Amino acid sequence: MAALRALRTEHEFKLSAVRTALDYAGKELGVTNLLASEDLYARPGELLLARYGQLINLNRAGQLGIQAVLQGLLHRIQWDKGLAVRFFPPLPSRPEAKSVMLDPRVSFGRPVLTRSGVSTSVIVDRINAGEEAADLAKDYGATGEEIMGALAYERAA
Repeated sequence: MAALRALRTEHEFKLSAVRTALDYAGKELGVTNLLASEDLYARPGELLLARYGQLINLNRAGQLGIQAVLQGLLHRIQWDKGLAVRFFPPLPSRPEAKSVMLDPRVSFGRPVLTRSGVSTSVIVDRINAGEEAADLAKDYGATGEEIMGALAYERAA
């Protein structure tokens, strides 16, 4: 039920859209436990299922999604027992970096530095108060690159 709640609250899906996706996945694709599948992806207004090397849009009668667009983000998700547990958002200046993470088990899912768990908003608040990035890195046992990643994430958000 956590997946359903997340779809409804975080992704603003209407229950009817979720039902449509569940019905299509069950009848046309034979998927019985869709909400627990690690092959399920969501984007605003769409549920997608990775199947046969394609992304199938479950809300648009199986229309194929643009996998190349989403593929860059899919490898940034960390899975545990079939559930997405951690996401490393791409940073504008360094899209390959994984210095910032979102994990519901850490800081209630707010963005934090991956190694230390320090909130990115705390870092930005201290920088905005006039502190130096090098001092913050020393205080939190972080690298300068991690501090700059937190700043880049917050500015892009």
